[in-house]
Amino acid sequence: HVQLVESGGGSVQAGGSLRLSCAGSGYASGGYCMGWFRQTPGNGRERVATIYSDGSTSYADSVKGRFTISKDNAKNTLYLRMDSLKPEDTDTYYCARGVTNIPCVYRYWGQGTQVTVS
Repeated sequence: HVQLVESGGGSVQAGGSLRLSCAGSGYASGGYCMGWFRQTPGNGRERVATIYSDGSTSYADSVKGRFTISKDNAKNTLYLRMDSLKPEDTDTYYCARGVTNIPCVYRYWGQGTQVTVS
């Protein structure tokens, strides 16, 4: 049974930093694309960052240069380092695991962790 659990959210001042973590279980490490998302109006989700099975990455324009996605396959954990945070980054952040690589089609989702920037 695939499970994803986010942690590391919190409240920070503008310009501050956070590191989000996503602990995966129920599947073997590596071999899958993974991503971070945040909510949009209308109950949708916006892709923030993706990391592919080969380690390559992709970012939304709004976070390029500020956020860094990475993973530790040995720990089966996904990370999102968030620097130079802005009030507009305030949101609930979700991690997700894909079932294909190119493109990454997401199938499994965590419950989310709240980030508040003031």
